[in-house]
Amino acid sequence: MLTRKIELLVGVFLLSGLLAFCVLVFNVANVEVKANDQTYTLVAEFNNIGGLKVRSPVKVGGVVVGRVTDITLDANKLIPVVTLTMDKRYDQFPETSSLAILTSGLLGEQFIGLTPGFMDDDIAMLANGDKVHDTRGALILEDLIGQLLYSMSSKE
Repeated sequence: MLTRKIELLVGVFLLSGLLAFCVLVFNVANVEVKANDQTYTLVAEFNNIGGLKVRSPVKVGGVVVGRVTDITLDANKLIPVVTLTMDKRYDQFPETSSLAILTSGLLGEQFIGLTPGFMDDDIAMLANGDKVHDTRGALILEDLIGQLLYSMSSKE
């Protein structure tokens, strides 16, 4: 009887440890389990996405309001098309809002920065499936260094 209780306690301990490990993995990987009715989708075209990846955050002033869910290449225009899944709590962005691919720190991960546009009675809010037209692509550090070196060598 005593060994049965010990086996049961060991099993409960192992299961709780496994559950805690799974929660830790989801938190480290920034994986959130949400229902589809709590999100909406936006689409944006960029001239260069740099090192942007699927699951990169969409931030407004440092607050994560969405995630990149898909990156494809437009077959006709041959430019990257990024699909964003936004949290429905943050659905008050006007159509005049802009997106820019930014970098955390000097060599950190890339994310999308959303800058809310101006609000007016005539301007609608972004809704599910809308396209954000005002976008700025990623700044490539190697290109900037090359331009700096080229400008320095042309002064001599």
